[in-house]
Amino acid sequence: MIVKDINSTLEYALSALKTLFLSRLKSFETDTFFEIDTSDANLLAASLLPHLPVSKISYEESMVITLALVAHIRPHYFDQLIQSVYPNGGGFPHLGGVRGKSHRGFLPSAETALFLLGGEDLKQRFKIQHLFSSDHWFTKKQILRLAEPERNEPLMSGQLILDSEYIEKVTLGEVTRPNFSTEFPASRITTEQSWDDLILPSSTTSQIQDILVWLKYKEALFEGLGMNKKLKPGYRALFYGPPGTGKTLTVNLLGKYTNRDVYRVDLSSIVSKYIGETEKNLANLFNRAENKDWILFFDEADALFGRRTQVQNSHDRYANQEVAYLLQRIETFEGLIILASNFKSNIDEAFVRRFQSIIHFPMPRVQERLSLWENAFPEKVEFDKDLNLKQLAQKFELTGADIMNVVQYVCLNLLAKETLVVSYSEIVEGIKREFVKSGKLS
Repeated sequence: MIVKDINSTLEYALSALKTLFLSRLKSFETDTFFEIDTSDANLLAASLLPHLPVSKISYEESMVITLALVAHIRPHYFDQLIQSVYPNGGGFPHLGGVRGKSHRGFLPSAETALFLLGGEDLKQRFKIQHLFSSDHWFTKKQILRLAEPERNEPLMSGQLILDSEYIEKVTLGEVTRPNFSTEFPASRITTEQSWDDLILPSSTTSQIQDILVWLKYKEALFEGLGMNKKLKPGYRALFYGPPGTGKTLTVNLLGKYTNRDVYRVDLSSIVSKYIGETEKNLANLFNRAENKDWILFFDEADALFGRRTQVQNSHDRYANQEVAYLLQRIETFEGLIILASNFKSNIDEAFVRRFQSIIHFPMPRVQERLSLWENAFPEKVEFDKDLNLKQLAQKFELTGADIMNVVQYVCLNLLAKETLVVSYSEIVEGIKREFVKSGKLS
């Protein structure tokens, strides 16, 4: 059903564009008066609106979107139309347009839109030019933009660039999740675990509940109560505490139980020693995440959100500019941003002031460690009579991640020995290995 609707949308839009294109070219060649026929404007708008983040669209806006979309579905479309009017070929500067490096067909530019919708009428051309301004919803909603023109060439000579996600929505019926790349330095993370697997102090759990409440009622808060005029969009939280205490699992569970995608940002791909590259990488990330209702997770956030230094050289000055840019982007992001750090003191005070939640994930206490031990082992294993989990919890200070590593080590040994009985000595051996790994035991 979706494919049929999409096909109907595309065929109708292409037909409307063809009528406009041929009529304008023939009128231009014969130097006759041409008036755009907008009798089907409502039908054209209705065919495109289901795929757009707005409630209404003009005929001119519909045509510009169709212009930018054509090359992605009919690469030969414009060349065939031009040849039908100019069978002998030739140059047509009034049409604008560019040729790609790999794509050899005609690619429309803003000049193409100005000519088709405005002709030689300066007043009408300037009206159409406004569609490419920064305050138009094309730009605000990140639907369409102009490629940077060559140096010293007219601004409107830039190619029409349609948002890749909108192209997917129109052609495939859905937007595919982004893959990790230099343009999108983040990876989607998930979990098979549940809230029952997360053992935390009640004070920490209570603060996590605050985030869940915001995720559930944020639309009602901003739109229903009108707080969008008084509050900044989005929610920012800092999770801090030793590694393995449940920070990443909590982020995963927040996404899982609110049906939101969680993307862990690769800070090593974001931060660059080259001037301006860090801001560029951040822009790519936030531009892709805009209006998606994703959860962005900055693990080991110190590298990007750490304390600024006093300006002693040009590198320090540019580093502080990166922080300023980052502050601006996180404050305008409408979704949930979570930073994780081992220590709260590592995070720059400028960021700390902007967090709605600062949540401590401490080392688990004895009772919490006991619950972790009890939940960690699979149901099929049995405990030896000399094994006392409470004694383990009291004697060894371990995180939840440490305990799971021990359990994995023990279970693999059980499989190798073809037994399902866990002994105290085997668990202690696993604990020793964890202590050696972390440097607590030589």
